[in-house]
Amino acid sequence: MKLAAIKASIMKFVRDENGLTIVEYAVAGGLVTVGVVAAFVTLGGNVNTEITCLHQAVAGAAGAGC
Repeated sequence: MKLAAIKASIMKFVRDENGLTIVEYAVAGGLVTVGVVAAFVTLGGNVNTEITCLHQAVAGAAGAGC
């Protein structure tokens, strides 16, 4: 009797798709997070470059034509 109950529990677990859905959402969330971080890093670098250029232009640095 116990063996049949264990087998039924295992088969129920294998057929259950709720766990798979949670994993898919976790992977999708991770990919979105990586994309957002990459965008912020890229934009942050570009903004930093522009602010440095503006600072040099305001300060009257020679050759500040960015």
